[in-house]
Amino acid sequence: MKGFSNQFKDLPDYIIKITKEIWEDRGLATLHHYYGKDIPMRFPSGLVTGNASVIDGTLATLAEFPDRYLLGEDVIWSQDGDRYLSSHRIVTGGTHTGHGAFGAPTGRKFQVRTIADCAAKDDVIDDEWLIRDVGGIARQLGWEPKDYAAWQIEQEGGPDKCTRPFHPSHDVDGPYMGRGNDNEWGAKLAGILQRIMDKDFTVIRSEYDRAVCTEHWGARNGWSWDFPETDWMRLRSSFPTAKFEIQHQIGRSDAGTPNRAAVRWSLTGKHSGPGFFGAPTGAEVHVMGITHAEWGEWGLRREFTLIDEVAIWKQILLHQGAQ
Repeated sequence: MKGFSNQFKDLPDYIIKITKEIWEDRGLATLHHYYGKDIPMRFPSGLVTGNASVIDGTLATLAEFPDRYLLGEDVIWSQDGDRYLSSHRIVTGGTHTGHGAFGAPTGRKFQVRTIADCAAKDDVIDDEWLIRDVGGIARQLGWEPKDYAAWQIEQEGGPDKCTRPFHPSHDVDGPYMGRGNDNEWGAKLAGILQRIMDKDFTVIRSEYDRAVCTEHWGARNGWSWDFPETDWMRLRSSFPTAKFEIQHQIGRSDAGTPNRAAVRWSLTGKHSGPGFFGAPTGAEVHVMGITHAEWGEWGLRREFTLIDEVAIWKQILLHQGAQ
């Protein structure tokens, strides 16, 4: 790769190696090199700018979960000139033995997925979108996501002072403006998600393998059609009039792997229906989502989708508090 160190044979190798170096090898200082000084990082929980914030956040997480591990499950990537976009899926876990974002140590273990879309050029990541399954972590540490969101608001100084979850109205332009690639598998996944959001749920049984394994937010999974049908219906029912948008899509057909795709998407609008988030409140909510998929002989055989339930509950609770 032009502009990258010779120690990396390709983009997946770069992503997997630096992730291990930063987290498990304790190379926090390497973030001064690997992350741009002014990088915008968009989490569902809010917008963070600059590698100094990334370093401090990584340190705080390791202090809370010192045995934290990150396993690179897949790297789905595209190239736009001399700039690359990696949508990489990580299985991560640890033991809650330190004080931090989840309160006093509980001694409990967690294991969830994270998906990060990272743009890189010349050995440096300079733009990022990251979804961590915070609801899954919260549940495994003894919280319900709604209760944890309420506790967050209180710990951050109350409704007037707390950190606001990410909303596109306060986004900033980063250096990566690409939309992915035109591979057929990215287009196929984008089309499936569009039909789901258009409330055409017949797409599950027509496109998904009957033995599909679906891995969703909240560290939950299920086999066959009922699980994804119910989950997607309950999510869409919570925000039935929200605007669905696809921000980025990648498809890949690589030797030794299934045909696969990564799509970053969003729902923006009112909490106007029943579903995952209780009775409708009218809150304005932005849902950041990323979906990965793999295909086999009989259709889509594995689907991975992450949203951050805690960030959604926080938006709902802040709306209720403002009434």
